[in-house]
Amino acid sequence: MIPHRWHSYMVILASFAVALVLAVYPLPLECRWWRPEFVLLVAIYWISVFPLTISLFFLCFVGLYQDLLEGVPFGQHSLSLIIVAYICILSYQRVRNFAIWKEAGWIFVLVGLAQLPGNWVQSMSGRPLSGILFLAPAFSSALVWPLVRMLLDRVSRHYRIT
Repeated sequence: MIPHRWHSYMVILASFAVALVLAVYPLPLECRWWRPEFVLLVAIYWISVFPLTISLFFLCFVGLYQDLLEGVPFGQHSLSLIIVAYICILSYQRVRNFAIWKEAGWIFVLVGLAQLPGNWVQSMSGRPLSGILFLAPAFSSALVWPLVRMLLDRVSRHYRIT
């Protein structure tokens, strides 16, 4: 039998695997700017629920793997994940008490902050800037956040993750 602690880590790892699949799932060209940042949402959820369970090194490796999957400059998602994780670790006690609509606003801010280094790395690699459209994933992530949180709360309760 697998110890309870390893069981929790496997469920968390599986949630990141599903988020990575959703991050590269093919969408029509006109909808690609509006794809929510699922990996970032899953990271924010697990950090806010279990702040000392997810390490920054693990998030760095997840970000590097996401870079490989999406074919973007190496380190773009790692940098964004580390910045957002650090902010989440500093503020998780306050955010736990927010209403769901305030959490969605906080998600908009966090994903928007995560898009800034990504936009910077893209401009450094010679790709044209998209203007304000780089905030579209922040908006769609904020809209999807209540659903993601509800789903991950159910998974957490069902598998008794501690």
